[in-house]
Amino acid sequence: MNLTRLGRVEKQLLKETSFILKGELKDPRIGFVTLTHAQLSSDLKRAKIFVSIMGTRLEQQKTLNALEHASGFIRSKIAERIRLRHIPDLVFIKDDTSQKVERVLQILSEIESKEKKQNDN
Repeated sequence: MNLTRLGRVEKQLLKETSFILKGELKDPRIGFVTLTHAQLSSDLKRAKIFVSIMGTRLEQQKTLNALEHASGFIRSKIAERIRLRHIPDLVFIKDDTSQKVERVLQILSEIESKEKKQNDN
């Protein structure tokens, strides 16, 4: 498949999924979610939707479970909005990138403060 087309479909899929989560999905288990990116298989039969979820580990797991439970509903709404021969199966995956970045920044800050203490002595 043309990589340009694949990228456009991924962007559109992410956009429509976001609109559905914001306006049409009324599940109280779903907390504060940000869709970070989508990754489609080359045959367009499976889509991984990466999500960043705020909250405790338990809240994050509840949100992820609720998204998986609602994937059929979301998929049917996407079918109404996007013209594709086959609407991909949706798999929601927790994106820990922001937490990893936060940890790296924390480590760098600790190293900087240790070096400053050594230079002051």
